[in-house]
Amino acid sequence: MIEALAIGRSYGSIKAVDEVTLQIGQGEIVALLGPNGAGKTTCMRLLSGFLRPDRGRAYIAGFDSTRNPMEARMALGYMPEHAPVYRESTVMAFLQFMAGARGMPKTQAKAAIDELLGRLDLDSVAYRVVGTLSKGLMRRVAFAAAVIHKPPALLLDEPTDGLDPIQKAQVRAIILELSKNSAVLLSTHQSDEVLALCPRTVILSNGRKLADTGTDDLLMQSKYHNAVSFIAAESIAARAALDGIPGISGFEQSAVDGRLYVFVQGNRPQNALIADKLSQKNVAYHDMRLEYGRLDEVFAKTVGEAAA
Repeated sequence: MIEALAIGRSYGSIKAVDEVTLQIGQGEIVALLGPNGAGKTTCMRLLSGFLRPDRGRAYIAGFDSTRNPMEARMALGYMPEHAPVYRESTVMAFLQFMAGARGMPKTQAKAAIDELLGRLDLDSVAYRVVGTLSKGLMRRVAFAAAVIHKPPALLLDEPTDGLDPIQKAQVRAIILELSKNSAVLLSTHQSDEVLALCPRTVILSNGRKLADTGTDDLLMQSKYHNAVSFIAAESIAARAALDGIPGISGFEQSAVDGRLYVFVQGNRPQNALIADKLSQKNVAYHDMRLEYGRLDEVFAKTVGEAAA
């Protein structure tokens, strides 16, 4: 549904996107991660047909974004970085216009608009002028406009930026529902959003694709993967009780909440062994967890190694 074949775009000597290849099928939600200036937004614009690639090809639902732009855009839902909306229009009129532009029959458009207004808590502002809304409300209106026709391909650039936790949950629920019949490429800086939505992650830096793999596979590269953490009243005693046990490779204590992290060799879970040793030494502890890993850490390491 979404495909890039060695697409590239340069501005003078700067390669904003450098021969990126990517395929996303129906039912997939893929995260696009990268530092500021990595080329994420440019990549989205190339895929959508808003920018013409200098090299390579971009396809939406099998249509070339450059050679068949209208067909590609009819199959696409696109929420750009700054979520553009018609500020002079009311929310209802704007969504009606977008539905009409998509060729939706009036009865279908009304049902879709009513559903989105309710699910995104926009009922109370349906007849307010868009330009008078807060940033969070505007983003929800822009999101509704992007998904109103339930397209087979979705490009979402920071769709939950500026939303509160409840609003984020609402948007994420709709994305998950749409992904059953659509391909979704989602650019975000929020690792919790990736973990909540995206089984697959692509990492960009300096316009180049550095990684394209399962999100769980990235978490397994984290030094915190399968580490055991807990809070102990006497962290020194806890370390002494565990020091020297085969399979334990080191410790780290959080300066924020005092949580002690115990790292294990081979990333094998050792929480049962650690709990047993602490009990044997009469070391009081609580809130023991088996850590899954930290995506931010793996992301920073991947980008840092590429820049070195």
